[in-house]
Amino acid sequence: MDLEDTVVLIVDDEKNTRDGLRRSFEDEFDIYVAANKAEALEVLRSESVEVMVTDLRLGGEDGMELIAEALKIPKPPVCIMMTAYGSVDIAVEAMKRGAYDYVSKPLNIDELELVIKRAIRSRSVETENASLKRQVEKRFSMENIIGSSPVMHPVFETVQQVAATKATVLIEGESGTGKELIAHSIHNLSGRPKSKLTIVHCAALSPQLLESELFGHERGAFTGATERRKGRFEEADGGTLFLDEIGEIDGNTQVKLLRALGERTIQRVGGNQVIKVDVRVIAATNKRLSELVEEGEFRDDLYFRLNVIRIEMPPLRARKEDIVLLSDTFLREFAEENEKPYRELTSDALQRLIDYDWPGNVRELRTAIEHGVVMSNGPKITLRHLPLFVKEGGGLLVAGRSHERGREVQTSGRPASREAVAVGGEVELNLDKMEQHYIELALERTAGNRTEAARLLGISRRTLQRKLKQEV
Repeated sequence: MDLEDTVVLIVDDEKNTRDGLRRSFEDEFDIYVAANKAEALEVLRSESVEVMVTDLRLGGEDGMELIAEALKIPKPPVCIMMTAYGSVDIAVEAMKRGAYDYVSKPLNIDELELVIKRAIRSRSVETENASLKRQVEKRFSMENIIGSSPVMHPVFETVQQVAATKATVLIEGESGTGKELIAHSIHNLSGRPKSKLTIVHCAALSPQLLESELFGHERGAFTGATERRKGRFEEADGGTLFLDEIGEIDGNTQVKLLRALGERTIQRVGGNQVIKVDVRVIAATNKRLSELVEEGEFRDDLYFRLNVIRIEMPPLRARKEDIVLLSDTFLREFAEENEKPYRELTSDALQRLIDYDWPGNVRELRTAIEHGVVMSNGPKITLRHLPLFVKEGGGLLVAGRSHERGREVQTSGRPASREAVAVGGEVELNLDKMEQHYIELALERTAGNRTEAARLLGISRRTLQRKLKQEV
């Protein structure tokens, strides 16, 4: 914030004090003065005042009451109290009424200047925090779950219906479909939006670490447990706990999770104390839990506890009507992030995005758009600016394959390209050979320039060098 544009209001019933402070600070700040409560409130209601410095005694009026009134306006100023009756009791009372700080009379101009500047920095930080909070809320609001395709309507309706309840929610869908975004939206639309949304990625932890992460542990519970530690259930008390990749947890943790859901109590690892918790659980998986139950890999009683409300996230290939909306959103996001002008996609580039099967779903589309924004310099983003896997149509996986519930399944997708590796007239479904082929193709097209080849492939130069060494 430019200090010369910072509006500071000085309120004092003594004209000499008002005029003296105006002269002292008018070169640094935009100064307004007021002799009493009425004049001060008039300025506060007509100007965007960042800092108000007021005397405790305003003739027969109380500066404390002015602070209370000032803090009620839509954009309240940071308030500083001046008093000739300086005492600890007055300072404490001023803070209780909402004052940022206080200074004693006779005034030290340098001290007051420092306090004002600290107040300005404090307001700036509060403004930035509020802005970030609004961005986060927008990022994870229903409005940010982009989609107008028919298959998304049941998702929106279910989220709206269950958000305000305490029901456990199970979100199933392929990787990259936006399951965590749905969890954020449910939490923000619930009755617990001001409480914490605690996230645990179950697949990233070993069974012992996951158990400790969820339920906490007592000192000495295992090697390395040098002190008591609260688990995520305790941290999320009063809020929401999101368990991502719930299908990966081991049998012992399943038993403890079943008890936590059923009895709303937990016990730390190595402890005997029963701890009550008020936690709303949302779980997500890229597998079908019902199939894991049939295979004996997941407890049926835990499945029934989790599957109170089920939300199925459709893959991007089932909602291609949304690709235009999603692409435009990502184009604007990455243009701003990279400080580049917003550029539209050419019709052939957009058509290629629509035709592509997107085995990595929305996450893969987002990566492709980021690549296009970074690589483009012209008036529009063309097909040549998109990653090779989109241009050639083969994807991050082998052409003709996609993912369903974490398993590879055969599809009727077209070949990766006319130059695809073929055996007996058919595309050879060998990932290593296909990868090697695309690397050779990229190097050929860039006359051996590894940096350009890496950009064409959508990978780093270091990754390309590592892959070339693996081939030797």
